[in-house]
Amino acid sequence: MTNAPPPPLATRFRGYLPVIIDVETAGFNAQTDALLEVAAVLLKVTDDGKLEPDATVAHHILPFEGANLEAAALAFNGIDPYHPFRMALEERAALQSIFKPIRTAIKENGCTRAILVGHNAAFDLNFLNAAVARSNVKRNPFHPFSTLDTVSLSALAYGQTVLARAAIASGIAWDGQEAHSAIYDAERTAELFCGIVNQWDTHIGIPAVIPSPDSEDSRD
Repeated sequence: MTNAPPPPLATRFRGYLPVIIDVETAGFNAQTDALLEVAAVLLKVTDDGKLEPDATVAHHILPFEGANLEAAALAFNGIDPYHPFRMALEERAALQSIFKPIRTAIKENGCTRAILVGHNAAFDLNFLNAAVARSNVKRNPFHPFSTLDTVSLSALAYGQTVLARAAIASGIAWDGQEAHSAIYDAERTAELFCGIVNQWDTHIGIPAVIPSPDSEDSRD
């Protein structure tokens, strides 16, 4: 009896599960400015080996106590932080809800942890990490500093770095009226990421799995 092969995502990205994240915020400083929305898109591998978006989980988030709310940022994303119809959650409850299906997907795909995929991914990761620390959320599923950034990938694949232009160049329909909501931007980023990975795997080939050396830096 032979052992079943590992799930495709268990080895494709060094054991990391790519999860697309987009945040909407009330400014640029992750330590002082409010986190207002988080959306996460999980991925799956189709029967023919293609990567594609799967489930989306998202929450509106109440500003943490003492959070800064930049008027210019709110005008840009159109968010009223205290509108009752937002049905916003406290940071801790929102993050726990979003992390639960991510942890399940990590286990189901035979991965070791999640890696954040984003457009200007460091921005999203900084706000996510700051909220995790503020809320004392345990077992953050994401790598603490490594990311996969569709800015660099889009520059390589399409010569574009702006999300809207990269999406259009890749053949993804873009609705400017819907942009700058966490769900919309995360789902378009997921389509963009999957398309680039699938092109690479088709035309270049899936990279061979190279075992990590025993002396690997533990920070990785």
